[in-house]
Amino acid sequence: MSASHSLDRLVVSADDGNAVSDAGLLVAASLGQRLGLPGLLREHVTVPGSLGAHPDDKCLTVIHSLLAGGDCIDDVAALRAGSTQVVLGHRVAAPSTVGSFLRAFGFNHARQLDVVARRLLARAVAVGASPGLSESVTVDIDSTLCETFGLGKAGAREVMRTGRRGYHPLLAVIAGTGDVAHARLRRGRSNDATAAPVFIKETIGRLRAAGAAGELVLRMDSGFYLHDVVAACRAARVRFSIGARMIGNLKHVIPAIDEAAWTPIDYFLPGAAVTEICWTPFTQDTRGHDRPDPLPVRLIVRRTPCTDALARNTGRAGQQALFPVYDYHPFITDRDGPMLDLETDHRRHAEVELAIRDLKHGMGLAHLPTKSFGGNAAWLVLNTIAHNLTRWTARLGLHLRRVTTKTIRRKIYTVGARITRTARRVHLHLPSAWPWADALLTALHRIRSLPPPAG
Repeated sequence: MSASHSLDRLVVSADDGNAVSDAGLLVAASLGQRLGLPGLLREHVTVPGSLGAHPDDKCLTVIHSLLAGGDCIDDVAALRAGSTQVVLGHRVAAPSTVGSFLRAFGFNHARQLDVVARRLLARAVAVGASPGLSESVTVDIDSTLCETFGLGKAGAREVMRTGRRGYHPLLAVIAGTGDVAHARLRRGRSNDATAAPVFIKETIGRLRAAGAAGELVLRMDSGFYLHDVVAACRAARVRFSIGARMIGNLKHVIPAIDEAAWTPIDYFLPGAAVTEICWTPFTQDTRGHDRPDPLPVRLIVRRTPCTDALARNTGRAGQQALFPVYDYHPFITDRDGPMLDLETDHRRHAEVELAIRDLKHGMGLAHLPTKSFGGNAAWLVLNTIAHNLTRWTARLGLHLRRVTTKTIRRKIYTVGARITRTARRVHLHLPSAWPWADALLTALHRIRSLPPPAG
C-alpha cells in the first residue's frame, strides 16, 4: 500500500458538535409528529411519581432508538451524540432514565400504551397509511416465543415447552401490509391460545375504530383450535379460518375419506390434494359433557405424501410406496367461496412470520430488557409502534407497499448529516452523493404535506 493511501495518515478527532448520526430518522419522527404521537403519549401514559415525568420524551427515545437499530436500553445513548436530537423533535433521555422509567411500569401502564397504539393506528388509516382497511380485511393472529436468560425477569422464570425461559406474546398482524394491529405480552408458560378470546375482541374493536367497515377474517394456526376462540369470533360476527388439530375423531375421519373425494393441487410436493367435509367441532366440553350449541363448519384438508414414511416403506427415496402415507393439514372455516381458494388463502397465514421476523431482527423484540413484567409489556408495544412507523413511512413517503425494516434503515434512517444555523434557521446538510438522498427528500416532502390528525 502506498504511503498516500495508508489509513495511519488519517487524522481522527471527536470535536464536531454539529454532526448528526441517523439523520434520516427525521422522516419517521416527522410522521410521528404529523400523527400526533407525542400528544397521545402525554395524554395517556401516566406512570406515577417523578419517574413518569415527560413520558413522551422517554417513549419516543425508545422508539427512535429502535428505528436506528438499537435493541437494548443502553443503545439509546447513540441518539445523544452530536446534534441528533435536532432531527428527533424531543429531548433524548439518558439510558439510566429510560431504564428507571420502564421498570416503573405496571401492567396497567402498559395498557395505557395500548390505547396510544390503537389511536395511532386509527390516525394512520385516516391519512392513507393502511389502504384497503375499509374493504374486506384479513388479520393473522399468532404467538411467538421470546427467549430470555436468567431468573430475574417476572413472568419468564419458568421453563417454556421448548426447554428455555422467556415470554410468549400474542400478535395480530394485518395481512398484506405487515402492520401490527395489536400485541399482548404473556408469561412464557402460557399456551398458544391463553387470553386469545379477549385479545380477539380487542383486536376487532381496534380495527372497527380504525375504519374497518367491511368483512373481517381472522386466520390462526392449530394452536388456537378451541371452542372459546371460535365462540369469540362468532360473537363478534367475524369470519374465521383456524387450523385444526388431528385429535379425537379427526384422526379416524380424515384418513377414511374416499380417494375420489380428493382434488389434486399444484404444490411443491407432488401428490398433494385437497378435500372438504362438513364437520361439527367441540361437541363436548373439557369435562366430557355435551355442549348445547354445537354448530357445523367447513373442514378443508390438505394432504401431502409423508416423505419420511415413503423412505422407510421403500428403502429408496423417490420410489412410490406400496401403501401411501400422508400428512394431513386440516382447518375449519365459516367462510363462503370455492374450496381451493380458501385453502390457498389459509396457507397465506404464514405471512405473519415475516412481521414477527422484523420485530425480532429488525427491531428489539429478540429479548426483553427489564425485570419488570409491565416494563417488558411496554417494550413490546413500543416495538410495534416503531415497526408500524417504518411501514407507514415506506408507504406514505416512498410509495412502497411491503419493505423490511433493514432496507429502510440502510437507505433512509442511517444517513449521516451536519447541522448549520444561520439567520435563526437550522439547516440539515445531507451527503451530496448519498444514493437515496432524492428518495429521502421526496419522502419528507410527502409526509410534511399530510393533513393534521382529526380528533
